[in-house]
Amino acid sequence: MKSNTAIILPLKESFSDKDFGAVSIWVNYYLNNTNKKNDYIFCRRLSRNYRYLNKKVIPISVQNKIYTNLQYIKKISEEIEKKKITIIEIHNRPEYAKYLIKYNPKLKINLIFHNDPNTIRDSNSPNHKNFLLDKCNKIIFVSKWVKKRFFSDLNTKHKNNTDIIYNFINPIKKFPKKRKIIVFSGKLNRSKGYEIFGNSIIEILNKYPDWQAHVYGNEQRETFIFKHPRLKLNNWISHNNLLKVYEKSSISVVNPTWEEPFGRTALESASRGCAVITSKSGGLSETFNNNLILNKNNKSELIKKISQLIDNPNQLKKVQFENFNNIIHIPSKSVNSLDELRFSKKVYSKDNKKFFKILHISNFGIKNDHRLFNLSIAKKISNGLIRNGHDVINFDYRNFKEGFFKNKSLDNKILTISKNYRPNLILFGHNNSLSRTTLLNIKKNLNTKIALWYEDHVIKGDPSFRKNLDLIEKNNDLIDNYFITTSPDIIKTKIKRSKINFLPIPVDPNIENGDFYKFKKSKDLFFALSHGVNYGKLKKNIIDERSQFLDKLISISNDKIKFNILGLYNEEPKWNYEFNKELMYSKTALNLSRGGPSKYASSNRIATLMGNGVLTFINEKIKFQDFFKDGEIITYKDEKDLIKKLISIKDNSKEILKRSKLAKKNYFKYFENIIISDFMIFKIFNTKKKYKYIWTNV
Repeated sequence: MKSNTAIILPLKESFSDKDFGAVSIWVNYYLNNTNKKNDYIFCRRLSRNYRYLNKKVIPISVQNKIYTNLQYIKKISEEIEKKKITIIEIHNRPEYAKYLIKYNPKLKINLIFHNDPNTIRDSNSPNHKNFLLDKCNKIIFVSKWVKKRFFSDLNTKHKNNTDIIYNFINPIKKFPKKRKIIVFSGKLNRSKGYEIFGNSIIEILNKYPDWQAHVYGNEQRETFIFKHPRLKLNNWISHNNLLKVYEKSSISVVNPTWEEPFGRTALESASRGCAVITSKSGGLSETFNNNLILNKNNKSELIKKISQLIDNPNQLKKVQFENFNNIIHIPSKSVNSLDELRFSKKVYSKDNKKFFKILHISNFGIKNDHRLFNLSIAKKISNGLIRNGHDVINFDYRNFKEGFFKNKSLDNKILTISKNYRPNLILFGHNNSLSRTTLLNIKKNLNTKIALWYEDHVIKGDPSFRKNLDLIEKNNDLIDNYFITTSPDIIKTKIKRSKINFLPIPVDPNIENGDFYKFKKSKDLFFALSHGVNYGKLKKNIIDERSQFLDKLISISNDKIKFNILGLYNEEPKWNYEFNKELMYSKTALNLSRGGPSKYASSNRIATLMGNGVLTFINEKIKFQDFFKDGEIITYKDEKDLIKKLISIKDNSKEILKRSKLAKKNYFKYFENIIISDFMIFKIFNTKKKYKYIWTNV
């Protein structure tokens, strides 16, 4: 999913070709080297004679002369809401991070420190730092020294959401032609070492008449006057032009008296082949592999170092080439690290197919010791999803031991699992057990799809249809898709028709693995009935339309048919292997559903019957002839029609064998669980079809 991202520069930064600072250079370098799209850059509004460094700038005007930073971040916060920005990169201003965390808590905030955090408001105490560590997605430091300063008053020296991303420079291919120029650039104040440089350079120029010095920068708060015919004082120039100055210069002096957080001037001038003289200061040692370090940052030491280089041209050239050929901070590593802060990687991708994490909440038979494993639609759907490459967690809600507050314990359990697993889909299997609050929480915070499959009748005829319908209609606005084992066009419900899909009863090659047509047959027609499969035993004195149908069928047959009936007439129902044993000795089977025949509505035993190769009788009102030819099933109108057709075929073993083989072959061809589960994923996520879904074409 696309994320709108933005960069926030400090209010004082001039993100332009004039008066640029280290932060502006950092941001501009990243934008010029990344292949990713960044949406917005927030900075202060500049006058018309300034040119912004990027077209995506959103300039922010601040009129008040007091609380200017607060006004600045308030206006930015309003823009963040309007433009639906989700990821923010803040440079050197923890106070901006603190404000956005408070008023936009959903933002993913990355904070980058370019200076000593102990000198910056809202990061200058342990409490401030711990707040930032807890609330920011990532905290970045431009050097090891800056990171060390951040952790200097904390009990730990590292947290996993911190990292170091260095300034970087684009190398040039060819060593440039050098002139006898000594260069100094930056703010012209004591902290940057300009006073020491100025006093030193006058003597150097007097001593070496063929050398000159160039200075670039300004400082309104301090004034130093150094004059010499070969000392050229220049105001700020564009960054690109400054790099060209380094290319023609031979020596660069970077001698701050304060603790320099990194020292970009040293990095840049070294990359352009300057011999760079530095002081021992902060993160300067991390910029390049320097061997010209002042033991003492004073006039006499600086004059000594410069003189040594001028007096030894071979040494000067050697140092220049070493610096040029050994740049340690190039774009690739830093840019890739910055990209990861702003853009999410695709986790599931393979051959243009998507693979999903699915939490399947259903009855997986743990409570009844898997007595019904061969009838479990839940198990077959999960198996199909896994075979199609998805990751599935099966949660058996019927086996969950609820706590004292029953209404909350299951919801809390699912919430915890969801936060840990972060499923792309929560699939309810024949239940709708979570509260509305829980569903809202999951959809809002995890962006998870919700779907539900259901196998009982939801139309008139079944005595429980209203209860069943009420169950699936609960929170229907929050459920993205329904899969029902009845034709959607006959269901009357307040659920949107576009959400409801037909769900065929799936077969699984590991479960329906019998070739029952191979066995010698001793019975003509098989039927099994159970009033509630979870109860598992014969319930006496219970009569429904199925038992009435069987009574009439037996009466009409006039003892011409050998029946094999379970669950009626004091014959206990049988399960799994015992069930299959009874079925395999029957020539044909009868598929009846509670509630009477309705379009596509079938008992889940249809998969066991046809999937194991047993020729099956199905009421023509169920419309399975939409899927299967007459050679694969036998449809009937009523009891008389069924007996008539059964008598006509029961002694034709070759015809039964032929049709039973076709029944198994084509049931798997149309309704194998890999096809059914792929259909569900296709409808929920609009993925590319892998199979033909024949039930969508009728």
